[in-house]
Amino acid sequence: MTYEMILIETPAPGVGVVRVNRPDALNALNGQVTREIFDALDTFDRDDAIGCIILTGSDKAFAAGADIKQMANTDAVTMMMGKDFTDWTRLRRVTKPIIAAVSGWALGGGCEMAMMCDMIVASETAKFGQPEVNLGIIPGAGGTQRLTRAVGKAVAMEVMLADRRLTAAEALGAGLVNRVYPVETYFAEAVKLAEKIASQPRIAVRLIKDAVNKAHELSLTEGLDYEKRNFYLAFGTEDKTEGMNAFIEKRPPQWKNR
Repeated sequence: MTYEMILIETPAPGVGVVRVNRPDALNALNGQVTREIFDALDTFDRDDAIGCIILTGSDKAFAAGADIKQMANTDAVTMMMGKDFTDWTRLRRVTKPIIAAVSGWALGGGCEMAMMCDMIVASETAKFGQPEVNLGIIPGAGGTQRLTRAVGKAVAMEVMLADRRLTAAEALGAGLVNRVYPVETYFAEAVKLAEKIASQPRIAVRLIKDAVNKAHELSLTEGLDYEKRNFYLAFGTEDKTEGMNAFIEKRPPQWKNR
Protein backbone atom coordinates (compact mmCIF):
# COMPACT_ATOMS: atom_id res chain seq x y z
CA MET A 1 0.00 0.00 0.00
CA THR A 2 1.15 3.52 -0.79
CA TYR A 3 1.06 5.96 2.11
CA GLU A 4 0.87 9.73 1.87
CA MET A 5 1.18 10.84 5.50
CA ILE A 6 3.36 8.20 7.12
CA LEU A 7 6.69 6.54 6.44
CA ILE A 8 7.53 2.93 7.20
CA GLU A 9 10.93 1.32 7.68
CA THR A 10 12.67 -1.65 9.24
CA PRO A 11 15.85 -0.23 10.86
CA ALA A 12 16.88 -3.40 12.69
CA PRO A 13 16.11 -7.13 12.58
CA GLY A 14 12.56 -7.78 13.73
CA VAL A 15 11.73 -4.07 14.15
CA GLY A 16 9.10 -2.20 12.15
CA VAL A 17 8.72 1.58 12.32
CA VAL A 18 5.65 3.66 11.54
CA ARG A 19 6.55 7.37 11.36
CA VAL A 20 3.92 10.12 11.12
CA ASN A 21 5.10 12.47 8.37
CA ARG A 22 3.01 15.62 8.35
CA PRO A 23 5.59 18.30 9.19
CA ASP A 24 3.48 21.20 7.91
CA ALA A 25 0.90 20.48 10.64
CA LEU A 26 3.17 19.25 13.46
CA ASN A 27 1.92 15.74 12.67
CA ALA A 28 -1.66 16.60 13.63
CA LEU A 29 -3.93 13.57 13.39
CA ASN A 30 -6.82 13.53 10.96
CA GLY A 31 -8.85 10.65 9.56
CA GLN A 32 -6.40 9.86 6.78
CA VAL A 33 -3.36 9.91 9.07
CA THR A 34 -4.93 7.57 11.61
CA ARG A 35 -6.18 5.18 8.93
CA GLU A 36 -2.69 4.98 7.44
CA ILE A 37 -1.13 4.46 10.88
CA PHE A 38 -3.48 1.62 11.75
CA ASP A 39 -3.15 -0.01 8.33
CA ALA A 40 0.65 0.01 8.69
CA LEU A 41 0.45 -1.37 12.24
CA ASP A 42 -1.84 -4.15 11.04
CA THR A 43 0.60 -4.97 8.23
CA PHE A 44 3.53 -5.24 10.63
CA ASP A 45 1.38 -7.25 13.04
CA ARG A 46 0.78 -9.85 10.31
CA ASP A 47 4.44 -9.90 9.21
CA ASP A 48 6.26 -12.90 10.72
CA ALA A 49 9.59 -11.08 10.30
CA ILE A 50 8.54 -8.33 12.72
CA GLY A 51 8.58 -8.86 16.48
CA CYS A 52 8.17 -5.30 17.78
CA ILE A 53 6.83 -2.05 16.34
CA ILE A 54 7.84 1.57 16.93
CA LEU A 55 5.34 4.40 16.41
CA THR A 56 7.00 7.80 16.13
CA GLY A 57 6.87 11.26 14.58
CA SER A 58 9.58 13.89 14.17
CA ASP A 59 12.04 15.35 16.66
CA LYS A 60 9.78 18.42 16.85
CA ALA A 61 6.44 16.67 17.30
CA PHE A 62 5.21 13.16 17.89
CA ALA A 63 1.71 14.46 17.13
CA ALA A 64 0.42 17.86 18.23
CA GLY A 65 -3.17 16.73 18.63
CA ALA A 66 -6.10 16.18 16.33
CA ASP A 67 -6.63 18.27 13.21
CA ILE A 68 -8.93 21.02 14.51
CA LYS A 69 -9.83 22.18 11.00
CA GLN A 70 -11.32 18.75 10.33
CA MET A 71 -13.41 18.81 13.51
CA ALA A 72 -14.48 22.46 13.64
CA ASN A 73 -17.73 22.02 11.72
CA THR A 74 -18.51 18.49 12.89
CA ASP A 75 -21.63 17.88 14.98
CA ALA A 76 -22.33 15.26 17.65
CA VAL A 77 -24.22 12.88 15.37
CA THR A 78 -21.47 12.94 12.75
CA MET A 79 -18.86 12.22 15.40
CA MET A 80 -20.92 9.40 16.87
CA MET A 81 -21.66 7.78 13.50
CA GLY A 82 -18.19 8.33 12.06
CA LYS A 83 -15.18 6.07 12.45
CA ASP A 84 -12.35 8.50 13.13
CA PHE A 85 -12.43 7.66 16.85
CA THR A 86 -13.98 4.19 16.90
CA ASP A 87 -11.24 3.04 14.51
CA TRP A 88 -8.67 3.83 17.20
CA THR A 89 -9.62 0.50 18.77
CA ARG A 90 -7.58 -1.04 15.95
CA LEU A 91 -4.41 -0.03 17.79
CA ARG A 92 -5.54 -1.96 20.87
CA ARG A 93 -5.97 -5.10 18.76
CA VAL A 94 -2.34 -5.17 17.58
CA THR A 95 -0.83 -8.27 19.22
CA LYS A 96 2.84 -7.30 18.97
CA PRO A 97 4.40 -4.81 21.42
CA ILE A 98 4.33 -1.18 20.28
CA ILE A 99 6.84 1.38 21.53
CA ALA A 100 5.99 5.07 21.15
CA ALA A 101 9.17 7.05 20.46
CA VAL A 102 8.14 10.57 21.47
CA SER A 103 9.95 13.85 20.94
CA GLY A 104 8.53 17.34 21.10
CA TRP A 105 4.78 17.78 21.30
CA ALA A 106 2.47 14.90 22.23
CA LEU A 107 -0.78 16.74 22.79
CA GLY A 108 -4.43 15.75 22.71
CA GLY A 109 -4.85 12.83 20.35
CA GLY A 110 -1.07 12.57 20.09
CA CYS A 111 -0.77 12.04 23.84
CA GLU A 112 -3.65 9.57 23.73
CA MET A 113 -2.07 7.62 20.89
CA ALA A 114 1.26 7.43 22.73
CA MET A 115 -0.53 6.14 25.83
CA MET A 116 -2.26 3.45 23.77
CA CYS A 117 1.16 2.00 22.98
CA ASP A 118 2.76 -0.51 25.34
CA MET A 119 5.83 1.55 26.22
CA ILE A 120 7.03 5.11 25.70
CA VAL A 121 10.64 6.16 25.05
CA ALA A 122 10.89 9.95 25.15
CA SER A 123 13.40 12.59 24.25
CA GLU A 124 14.27 15.31 26.74
CA THR A 125 12.15 17.74 24.71
CA ALA A 126 8.94 15.71 24.92
CA LYS A 127 5.86 17.50 26.27
CA PHE A 128 2.67 15.61 27.09
CA GLY A 129 -0.72 17.28 27.45
CA GLN A 130 -4.48 17.07 26.97
CA PRO A 131 -5.52 20.65 26.10
CA GLU A 132 -9.01 19.82 24.78
CA VAL A 133 -10.70 21.99 27.42
CA ASN A 134 -9.33 25.03 25.60
CA LEU A 135 -11.53 24.05 22.65
CA GLY A 136 -14.65 23.49 24.72
CA ILE A 137 -14.42 19.70 24.47
CA ILE A 138 -12.84 16.83 26.38
CA PRO A 139 -10.34 14.09 25.46
CA GLY A 140 -12.15 11.52 23.34
CA ALA A 141 -9.67 8.73 22.65
CA GLY A 142 -8.91 7.54 26.17
CA GLY A 143 -7.18 10.56 27.71
CA THR A 144 -9.38 10.82 30.79
CA GLN A 145 -8.95 7.11 31.49
CA ARG A 146 -5.37 6.24 30.53
CA LEU A 147 -3.71 9.39 31.85
CA THR A 148 -5.48 9.01 35.20
CA ARG A 149 -4.33 5.39 35.45
CA ALA A 150 -0.78 6.40 34.53
CA VAL A 151 -0.18 9.50 36.67
CA GLY A 152 -3.00 9.52 39.24
CA LYS A 153 -6.14 11.61 39.64
CA ALA A 154 -4.62 14.86 40.90
CA VAL A 155 -2.03 15.26 38.14
CA ALA A 156 -4.47 14.11 35.46
CA MET A 157 -7.01 16.69 36.64
CA GLU A 158 -4.45 19.48 36.40
CA VAL A 159 -3.29 18.38 32.97
CA MET A 160 -6.84 18.30 31.60
CA LEU A 161 -8.47 21.16 33.52
CA ALA A 162 -5.58 23.65 33.68
CA ASP A 163 -3.72 22.67 30.51
CA ARG A 164 -0.60 21.62 32.37
CA ARG A 165 2.06 20.18 30.07
CA LEU A 166 4.14 17.37 31.52
CA THR A 167 7.83 17.49 30.68
CA ALA A 168 9.71 14.31 29.84
CA ALA A 169 11.26 14.31 33.31
CA GLU A 170 7.87 14.75 34.96
CA ALA A 171 6.37 12.02 32.80
CA LEU A 172 9.21 9.69 33.74
CA GLY A 173 8.76 10.42 37.44
CA ALA A 174 5.01 9.82 37.19
CA GLY A 175 5.45 6.50 35.41
CA LEU A 176 3.99 7.65 32.10
CA VAL A 177 7.18 6.93 30.14
CA ASN A 178 9.81 4.21 30.40
CA ARG A 179 13.00 6.11 29.56
CA VAL A 180 14.22 9.58 28.62
CA TYR A 181 17.19 10.29 26.36
CA PRO A 182 18.71 13.29 24.56
CA VAL A 183 16.85 14.19 21.37
CA GLU A 184 19.86 13.04 19.35
CA THR A 185 19.64 9.47 20.62
CA TYR A 186 16.06 8.75 21.79
CA PHE A 187 15.01 7.06 18.54
CA ALA A 188 18.14 4.90 18.36
CA GLU A 189 17.51 3.85 21.96
CA ALA A 190 13.90 2.99 21.10
CA VAL A 191 15.19 0.81 18.26
CA LYS A 192 17.58 -0.97 20.67
CA LEU A 193 14.72 -1.71 23.04
CA ALA A 194 12.50 -2.89 20.19
CA GLU A 195 15.28 -5.11 18.83
CA LYS A 196 15.71 -6.71 22.25
CA ILE A 197 11.99 -7.43 22.49
CA ALA A 198 11.89 -8.71 18.91
CA SER A 199 14.61 -11.25 19.79
CA GLN A 200 12.45 -12.85 22.47
CA PRO A 201 10.11 -15.81 21.84
CA ARG A 202 7.13 -14.32 20.02
CA ILE A 203 4.35 -16.39 21.60
CA ALA A 204 5.54 -15.67 25.14
CA VAL A 205 5.80 -11.96 24.29
CA ARG A 206 2.26 -11.96 22.95
CA LEU A 207 0.90 -13.76 26.01
CA ILE A 208 2.69 -11.33 28.35
CA LYS A 209 1.35 -8.26 26.52
CA ASP A 210 -2.14 -9.73 26.62
CA ALA A 211 -2.01 -10.47 30.35
CA VAL A 212 -0.48 -7.12 31.35
CA ASN A 213 -3.14 -5.20 29.40
CA LYS A 214 -5.85 -7.19 31.16
CA ALA A 215 -4.49 -5.93 34.49
CA HIS A 216 -6.17 -2.57 33.76
CA GLU A 217 -9.54 -4.17 33.12
CA LEU A 218 -9.94 -7.06 35.57
CA SER A 219 -10.05 -7.46 39.34
CA LEU A 220 -6.96 -9.00 40.93
CA THR A 221 -8.65 -12.39 41.24
CA GLU A 222 -9.83 -12.30 37.61
CA GLY A 223 -6.42 -11.09 36.47
CA LEU A 224 -4.60 -13.88 38.27
CA ASP A 225 -6.92 -16.42 36.65
CA TYR A 226 -6.26 -14.84 33.25
CA GLU A 227 -2.51 -14.91 33.84
CA LYS A 228 -2.69 -18.59 34.82
CA ARG A 229 -4.48 -19.38 31.58
CA ASN A 230 -1.75 -17.72 29.52
CA PHE A 231 0.91 -19.41 31.68
CA TYR A 232 -0.55 -22.81 30.86
CA LEU A 233 -0.77 -21.93 27.17
CA ALA A 234 2.95 -21.16 27.10
CA PHE A 235 3.65 -24.72 28.22
CA GLY A 236 2.18 -25.96 24.94
CA THR A 237 4.83 -24.23 22.82
CA GLU A 238 8.05 -25.53 21.33
CA ASP A 239 9.76 -22.42 22.69
CA LYS A 240 8.98 -23.48 26.27
CA THR A 241 10.81 -26.76 25.64
CA GLU A 242 13.72 -25.02 23.91
CA GLY A 243 14.01 -22.30 26.55
CA MET A 244 14.12 -24.71 29.47
CA ASN A 245 16.48 -27.13 27.73
CA ALA A 246 18.80 -24.25 26.82
CA PHE A 247 18.81 -23.06 30.43
CA ILE A 248 19.64 -26.54 31.72
CA GLU A 249 22.34 -27.04 29.07
CA LYS A 250 23.77 -23.55 29.68
CA ARG A 251 23.48 -22.41 26.05
CA PRO A 252 21.63 -19.62 24.25
CA PRO A 253 18.11 -20.64 23.19
CA GLN A 254 17.19 -20.92 19.53
CA TRP A 255 13.61 -19.69 19.38
CA LYS A 256 11.27 -21.21 16.83
CA ASN A 257 8.33 -18.91 17.61
CA ARG A 258 5.90 -21.80 17.79
